[in-house]
Amino acid sequence: MADFFNVKIVTPDRVLYEGQANMIEMNTADGEIGVYAKHIPLTTTLEPGIVTIHEEEGARFAVVHSGFVVIMPDEVTLMAEIAEWPDEIDVERARAAEDRARKRLTESSGDIDTVRAELALRRALARIEATERL
Repeated sequence: MADFFNVKIVTPDRVLYEGQANMIEMNTADGEIGVYAKHIPLTTTLEPGIVTIHEEEGARFAVVHSGFVVIMPDEVTLMAEIAEWPDEIDVERARAAEDRARKRLTESSGDIDTVRAELALRRALARIEATERL
């Protein structure tokens, strides 16, 4: 039997998730990582993407948009700017955001902030991908 640990996903305005998992996967500044119980302590930045929470009943998916993660041997806490469940996402709005970001990147002039457009694109794609996993 797998070891379980506490997982908490918080934003400035709510606690999105609080429960037990035997693994959690997320995107960080250093790439995608998976965490099991008894992981070495680590603090790193979250990148926009899908968080997969492996519970006893199966996997749950959430979308996060930047933040920090604190990993301890018996607990993982994600502190995200925004975090949402797939059923909370307006797919049409996410697709429109994807289109706007792609347009900004292809029409790249000296006036646009490329990093900001790329980040907007990653957030939109994560939202769309999460809704497709429902």
